[in-house]
Amino acid sequence: MTKITDHIKAANGKPIFSIEVIPPIKGDNLKNLLDNIEPLMEFNPPFIDVTYHREEYIERPMPDGTIQKIVTRKRPGTVGICSAIMHRFGVDAVPHVLCGGFTREETEDFLIDLHYLGIDNALVLRGDPAKPFSTFKAKENGYNYASELVEQVANMNRGIYLHEEDTALAPSNFCIGVAAYPEKHFEAIDHDSDFKYLKQKIDKGAEYIVTQMFFDNSKYLDFVDRCRHEGITVPIIPGLKPLSTRKQLQILPKLFHLQIPDDLVRAVEACENDQQARQVGVEWCIQQGHELTAAGAPVLHFYTMGKADNIMKVARELF
Repeated sequence: MTKITDHIKAANGKPIFSIEVIPPIKGDNLKNLLDNIEPLMEFNPPFIDVTYHREEYIERPMPDGTIQKIVTRKRPGTVGICSAIMHRFGVDAVPHVLCGGFTREETEDFLIDLHYLGIDNALVLRGDPAKPFSTFKAKENGYNYASELVEQVANMNRGIYLHEEDTALAPSNFCIGVAAYPEKHFEAIDHDSDFKYLKQKIDKGAEYIVTQMFFDNSKYLDFVDRCRHEGITVPIIPGLKPLSTRKQLQILPKLFHLQIPDDLVRAVEACENDQQARQVGVEWCIQQGHELTAAGAPVLHFYTMGKADNIMKVARELF
């Protein structure tokens, strides 16, 4: 398997097409996910990200009046999906590795499984709060911050494992990616603190950055400039998503804490139906891609969210 940073170097300045996919809800057929990926192989993605979804808590009333708290995972299977993608398409799979929901020991076991499968890339994230809670809480003996998890993965790359200080163990070989927010993480006090914590992740071993989706390229370009000013020199991959329904004007800003440019808002509001809105979203994303390519973005990374057709339309104009 090839590291993400090596894929970028091998492209010699030509932008790379990549996607992120979401595991199906448990019980669904993996075939549907793989069939959605299949048409996008036309654009030769060298890697595909696979999200990980932490546990959720359900409260169920019992006959005696008590409440039973049930822990469930609605979208398990990240490791298996990564393996299936690699074997079916011959591309690198990049699993998300989360702080939320794992102890340090469980994280090490998860990373060892990836290592055994030859998965040498990992996108390291804090993760969202467990549903239905609104604030993040780490599992006991887990991590509160992605920088702590980056350090654990980097230590394994040096042959340093938990509770094995006196034993010589073979190092792993993970290429570590981290997330960033061009419009500021919604929990950050200000941009200065946001960049402080991002720099910590880089200093502890992260080798590339993938951004949250955005619809205003100036946000990304300003973010890259600030990163370089702060001494962050790793590749910064922009995350893109074609807007596909009129409702997403309200949904996406709330879910992902982003701004949608006024020009795009007005264009979508003028649409009579979602089909027209979808075309506006595709055209906007194509323009974003052209501008980002001209600005030297190393990869155009698309959040598919289970849909391939609009990504197809965008990619055909850009790759």
